[in-house]
This record gives sequence, structure tokens and C-alpha cells, in this order.
Amino acid sequence: MLRPPMPEPLPPAPVKRLPVLLRRAWYGLNQTFRQRIAHLGVTPDQFSILRWLSEGDPQGLTQRGLTDLMASDPNTITSTLSRMEKAGLLTRAPHEQDKRAHRVTVRPAGRRAFEKARAIAVELQAQVLENLPASRRAKFLDDLETIAAACGTALEKPAVKVRRPAR
Repeated sequence: MLRPPMPEPLPPAPVKRLPVLLRRAWYGLNQTFRQRIAHLGVTPDQFSILRWLSEGDPQGLTQRGLTDLMASDPNTITSTLSRMEKAGLLTRAPHEQDKRAHRVTVRPAGRRAFEKARAIAVELQAQVLENLPASRRAKFLDDLETIAAACGTALEKPAVKVRRPAR
């Protein structure tokens, strides 16, 4: 009886896996931030929206623009914006030129929540980064930015098919 040829063994998996480490870091940071800003009545995602609105165009951003900046699903952003609007953090109004779009702007309560949460975010970042030598912190953030850009580029490029040996 003939046996099919054995496939070539896969190379050993790296001991430290980028996806696992990034997920652990993000999850730990996100949960810590969530706990520290809970008293403000905002979530980390809502903080991110307030940040984009506060640091972006003073006339506001479109919902589509926020969806792109948040790298999120349009339905999720719409739902989050609805909750934030009900809480008095922001307003949505028809766009003055594009009748299909809505322009989102921060209200004073949203600005106050953002400023308080931002102070907590800056403090948390400093606390986490102090685990690295001061001389490596800026380089680490630069490297992480490079990795984030590479992940975005990988998403835009079609996957390369790996040819498996015929059996």
C-alpha cells in the first residue's frame, strides 16, 4: 500500500506572538481606562469619539468620517452616537452640503467629560510607559505606530496564498 507523501512540517511558531501580545496589551489598557473613567459616564469608545471631535475640525465631523477614524462598523458608531447624543455629550445635525450625511459636534458637557478623561488617559499612558526606560519610550511608540501602519497595509493587500504540497 502506497502512502501519500508527508507534508513538510510547519516552521515552529514564535514563542512571542504579536497578535497575542497586542491583544493582551490592548485589553488590559482598555479595561483599566474603562474603570478609571466610569465615574464620568463615558466608555473608552465614547472617549475616542470625543477626542476625534475635540481635536478635529471645529465645525465637526461626519458620521462616516468618525466611522473611518474609529476603524469601526457604521452601525456601531451610529448606536454609540445615539447614546452620546441622549446623554447630552454631542449633537448631530444634517450636513449643510451633503443631505445624506450628518455633522457631529461636541457639546459643552462632552467637552468637559473629554477633558477630564483625557487627563486620566495621559496619566495612565505615563504609568504604563514608565515600565520602559525613559530612553526607549518614544522609540517604542514610534515602533508601535509602524506596526499599526503595517497592519493597515496588510489589510489593503490581498493575502498571498500558500501553496501546499500535493498529496
